[in-house]
Amino acid sequence: MVRRTFLLLHKAGLIVQRKGPNGGAKLKVPAKQIGLGDIFDAAAGEWLAVEDKALGGLMKKVRGDAVAAMNEHSLAGVVKRLKKA
Repeated sequence: MVRRTFLLLHKAGLIVQRKGPNGGAKLKVPAKQIGLGDIFDAAAGEWLAVEDKALGGLMKKVRGDAVAAMNEHSLAGVVKRLKKA
């Protein structure tokens, strides 16, 4: 599951990965430029996709609103809060 999530984050341009014994992953852009909505979008994919046109449009709007709200918080901000806790 972790590998799949890292692959999705890589495809979204949020992390870079290096293979091998000294490999790993690191952020491609500064944490303050990554919103929680960006991470959600990358990891969640199209799980809210709905076939019905009327309901699908509503779900697309709801998801867009949710992502916009999540993007008001950066990854750096979350890390800062966790360090204080």
